[in-house]
Amino acid sequence: MSEAAARLPGLIVNIDDLGMCHGANVAFLELFARGRCDSGSVMVPCPWFLEIAEAGAADPALKLGVHVTLTAEKAHYRWRPLTAPPKSSGLVDDDGYFHGDPQTVRRRAVPEAVEAEMRAQIEMFLRHGLKPTHFDPHQDTVLAPEFFPIYVALGREYGVPVLFPRNLASHDSIDGIGPVDEAAYIAAALELEASGEPVADSIRETPWHRDQPAEARYRALFADIGPGLTFMAMHANAPGEIEAIEPRSAAIRTEEYDVLRAEGPIDWIDGLKVRRGTLTDFRTVSP
Repeated sequence: MSEAAARLPGLIVNIDDLGMCHGANVAFLELFARGRCDSGSVMVPCPWFLEIAEAGAADPALKLGVHVTLTAEKAHYRWRPLTAPPKSSGLVDDDGYFHGDPQTVRRRAVPEAVEAEMRAQIEMFLRHGLKPTHFDPHQDTVLAPEFFPIYVALGREYGVPVLFPRNLASHDSIDGIGPVDEAAYIAAALELEASGEPVADSIRETPWHRDQPAEARYRALFADIGPGLTFMAMHANAPGEIEAIEPRSAAIRTEEYDVLRAEGPIDWIDGLKVRRGTLTDFRTVSP
């Protein structure tokens, strides 16, 4: 890489929630083929994991990571831990499903049970012949202060970079985990960077509103990329079952899919002067 290229802002366009439903897999596979995204994050405990795992095993060029999952937030479409833990683990509700939000997990889950579940998801991903480009958090639950040291340690153990914010102010969705002490995150980010691991200067999310036409929402999102490394956690989904799974926000996901899959060049994505890649590509040393 030239010195000029190395100085460009970094951008990772990542499609979250693969394996959650068939439409998520369809959207990722098409957008990756078109060069509109750089990687995808797989929810291993979810019903459509086997479909995306089969695609990834058949095509090693696909860039897939583990979307570490400790919550099942949909009203009528739920999933359970791979470890089948007892209720005393704090990981499950009265019906044996993951809890519906990160703060409940923080209050109830035993860290040892969290570690066992995270490890089970990683091992199942590997067992299906997949090589992870990264680990990242579903609903940010594993970024809670009770759990992120486990998350970071597993990244080191498996030699896989983890998505981690340089500071919490630049992370769109971190408020969902509730109150935290930012000092611990700053220290962890500095330690990761010192060891050659990538740290995200900005973590941006799908715009979860319809206050503007769809293309305008995404033009604004991509126009706001700053210096350093930006990780865009996108949620494109092909239509079909998502409308029943997530009726309130399904249109946001399907509109995102339509905007990103446009035929021909998209000047506000394809014309960006940035360095694109996966989290693995932004390491400064080999694991």
